[in-house]
Amino acid sequence: MDTGIPAHVPQDRVVDVDIYAPPLIGEIGFHRAWAKLQGESPGVVWTPRNEGHWIALSGQALHDVQSDPERFSSRIIVLPRSVGEVHGLIPTTIDPPAHRPYRTLLNANLNPATVRGLGDSIRQTAIDLIEGFRAEGRCDFTTEYAEVFPIRVFMAMVGLPESEAPTIRHWASCMTRPGMDMTFEEAKAAFFERLAPVVDERRAHPGEDMLSNMMAALMDQPEGGEPRRLTRDEALKLSTQVLIAGVDTVVNFLGFVMAELAQNPPLRAQLAAMEGNLMPAVNELFRRFGLVTIAREVRHDIADFHGVSLKGGDMICIPTQVHGLDESLNPDPLALDFARRRAPHSAFGSGPHLCPGQELARKEVAVTLEEWLRRIPDFSLGADADLSPVPGIVGALRRVTLAWAD
Repeated sequence: MDTGIPAHVPQDRVVDVDIYAPPLIGEIGFHRAWAKLQGESPGVVWTPRNEGHWIALSGQALHDVQSDPERFSSRIIVLPRSVGEVHGLIPTTIDPPAHRPYRTLLNANLNPATVRGLGDSIRQTAIDLIEGFRAEGRCDFTTEYAEVFPIRVFMAMVGLPESEAPTIRHWASCMTRPGMDMTFEEAKAAFFERLAPVVDERRAHPGEDMLSNMMAALMDQPEGGEPRRLTRDEALKLSTQVLIAGVDTVVNFLGFVMAELAQNPPLRAQLAAMEGNLMPAVNELFRRFGLVTIAREVRHDIADFHGVSLKGGDMICIPTQVHGLDESLNPDPLALDFARRRAPHSAFGSGPHLCPGQELARKEVAVTLEEWLRRIPDFSLGADADLSPVPGIVGALRRVTLAWAD
């Protein structure tokens, strides 16, 4: 009888897991569900769900996949494969060395010096939002802050009107979450249609924004040859990828952080006492609340990878959150310990596709914590909060509402 399990997959490595809704996620939450699965499983397992694929569950296995493009290709990064095949955005689906010119463009616009230059505007945005609802004694943090703050910052960076943020975020959700009202292909086409006139205008008349800077820059070529600018097709793919990354990840990360702080007064007190030096705490929060579940394609047969044989063309999922939750690497991983140093995690990935926006993300989270705790040091979950997980490539909570004494 055909079980759907390939012959090279040992039966003791088979688990029935949907990576977008791991077992018990509704009962114990996103991160605890992944930690439980990790604690009960070998470092690499196979699931027949989502067209069948491996899952790297140990921190070391996940790191090895991310950091080895010679064996694991980024050609397909979304599961199931049938969806990932039509992804094609850059540079996330390009392997070294071909991806380097595009990464250079991103790095030039998201480097630490650039982010430092944005510091005042990021801080003022946070202050304006918090002051806008502080007197009310409550807020829907998800819609009134998390879905506004990082997106307002990012839309200014790319020179697009803030009024378009809800539409762009909806398209991004359709490309990162199952069961939405648009297919992956439809949402991608919507991005391209909206961005086509933007790309044409800024290729012809570059402004001072991030998209203009990337389109005007000359890219060195990995194979040599004359430096060149992005083609129109490349500009559309890169701009779409930039927008998806800029309007989704930090939004959802902030929800997990504030939900935790609302339920943990001692943790809030620790953060308040660290004012002005929050980066160690921010790094620990990213370690604890990793979010992104993506994949790689096995390039060729591998006889032994953490105890299993992989075949060329196999897909292997890399749920980045499990790296920071691996107790063999981070003792008591579900606890937040701001004294941890150099705790391994993959909240921003690792290897050649390390997230170029990590400095901006850290800055946005640090500023949020500083300005929120300065103005609203004591708060709790609102009565109408809904901390049920939202399935998708990027982990999320459905609704984080907060309350405090006005």
